[in-house]
Amino acid sequence: MSNKAVINTDKAPAAIGPYSQAIKAGNTVYLSGQIPLDPATMEIVSDDFEAQARQVFTNLQAVCEEAAGSLSDVVKLNLYLVDLDNFAIVNKVMEEFFASPFPARAAVGVKALPKGSQVEAEAVMVIGD
Repeated sequence: MSNKAVINTDKAPAAIGPYSQAIKAGNTVYLSGQIPLDPATMEIVSDDFEAQARQVFTNLQAVCEEAAGSLSDVVKLNLYLVDLDNFAIVNKVMEEFFASPFPARAAVGVKALPKGSQVEAEAVMVIGD
């Protein structure tokens, strides 16, 4: 018997490929990458980078909550930015969603992201004991 469970919520965008929004294995939750899609329309929320970053964290938060956790339970965060000049902006927005102690993090510059997004984030969360 597997201790793996699929996490899915309609408060975050539906998967746009063959993957789950998150998978829980024991007390660890692996959250798939979120881009700035509005869950209701499945469209990018704005061309503005700050608005996109805010939607990415909102989407991650919704998946965390569906898994009975919160962003404060995130231990590792990976950010993907099409333009690394937006690094300071993503840091500012991240501070709206996370408090100290912040999760471990990587920020990587990439050539392109799905649907023309400027930012994507994936995370690992640990909940319970």
